[in-house]
Amino acid sequence: MADIDIIENATDGDIAAHIEAALKRALAAGGPVAISVPGGSTPFPIMQKLVAADFDWSRVTVWPGDDRVVPEGHAASNTGKIRALFEPAGASVATLHEDARPPHFALVWLGMGADGHIASLFPNTDPQVDDAQVVRRLTPDPLPPEAPFDRLTLTIPALLDADALMFVIRGGDKRAVFDAAAAGESDLPVARLLGAASQTVTCFT
Repeated sequence: MADIDIIENATDGDIAAHIEAALKRALAAGGPVAISVPGGSTPFPIMQKLVAADFDWSRVTVWPGDDRVVPEGHAASNTGKIRALFEPAGASVATLHEDARPPHFALVWLGMGADGHIASLFPNTDPQVDDAQVVRRLTPDPLPPEAPFDRLTLTIPALLDADALMFVIRGGDKRAVFDAAAAGESDLPVARLLGAASQTVTCFT
């Protein structure tokens, strides 16, 4: 079970500063650095602050943790929005596909749905901690009406291949789901990931 550090009432600036510090530590070790970031509405204001960080973004590759199976120019594409933010800063942005080979990440940043899904690992997809694949194409059931598309997602083993994990959980309903998962009181995708995590997990609320 993961060692979880809860940081209450964090601002977008606080969260961006945490990510910046993790990236600076990784860059100081030399070589390229990879991070994984989520889509959705909550992360992008944080990302807008993060891209102002003053370091060599050309050594950083940003991986979407998941995406909808749509062209990058589509309004529902996570990758298109992430690319538009990070590439002007100098970072590379990876494209998810079923044969992609994600690297070891300095940091994996995750959100969570009220149903306990992480990335696009929804409860109906029965994600496994020992999945032999690192990327899967999946169909959420039910399909979210605001984004009724198949998904490409990193699997639990790919998400866990990281120095550190980070969540941003907004709202009391999601917090209750996360707390129950952290206590081992559910078998939701987030609980499976936390149960298998050996690294420190930071959760911003």
